[in-house]
Amino acid sequence: MALPGKAPKADTLAHSIEDLIARRHLTPGDHIATKDELRRESGVARATVNEAVRLLQARGRVVLRPGPGGGLFVAPTDPVVRLGQTLLTVHSEPVSVIDAVSVRNALEPVIAEEAARFRGARDIADLRVLIDALSDVVGEPGRFLRVNWRLHERIARISRNHIARTMYLGLVEFIQDQAVDVVSDMSLKEHRQYKKHRLDIHIDLVQAIIAGDPGAAVDAAKRHALQPIGSPAKG
Repeated sequence: MALPGKAPKADTLAHSIEDLIARRHLTPGDHIATKDELRRESGVARATVNEAVRLLQARGRVVLRPGPGGGLFVAPTDPVVRLGQTLLTVHSEPVSVIDAVSVRNALEPVIAEEAARFRGARDIADLRVLIDALSDVVGEPGRFLRVNWRLHERIARISRNHIARTMYLGLVEFIQDQAVDVVSDMSLKEHRQYKKHRLDIHIDLVQAIIAGDPGAAVDAAKRHALQPIGSPAKG
């Protein structure tokens, strides 16, 4: 697994492992790699590999099996997740990304409130890493969008409402697969100003979740949903 540039942080390594699963068309139960293989191929420290594995376990993407023949395996998909995937497998129908964004936006306050109520110490640490990463790429449209999606996925993982969480994650995956970040109608300066505005909203959302303030989290989620209809892919 070739990783470009300097040794990535745990979140970047986790994202690369997810890309590896997709590229190799791995299915639940398939072997991905051992921790030592990941460390050798990526060039990162053992602690970074451990943290990346923990992130993937929290997302429900991998399972870790100890002993000979062990390592990382693609996690099984539970029945509710399969239901969400089935509902979004509608390539024969004229499904609009804007429709998917509208439903996702309707779920945002539910997901945000749950996250504020049930976040734990590990959730808080992950959200801080992701919001810092989002701040670092505010001037880079493609990277901003990818980190943005990972942030929302991580927030959704906190929810204990299994149906809402599953449908939300399914919608985010659908939007990522179908949407294109359209910014051709904006100047570079306007685009940066827009992303800075979006960043501020995400900071408010994450701070409310970390503070355990459901009301403030819901307010931030509602402001997040007020985005230009012509730009459905923007987070």
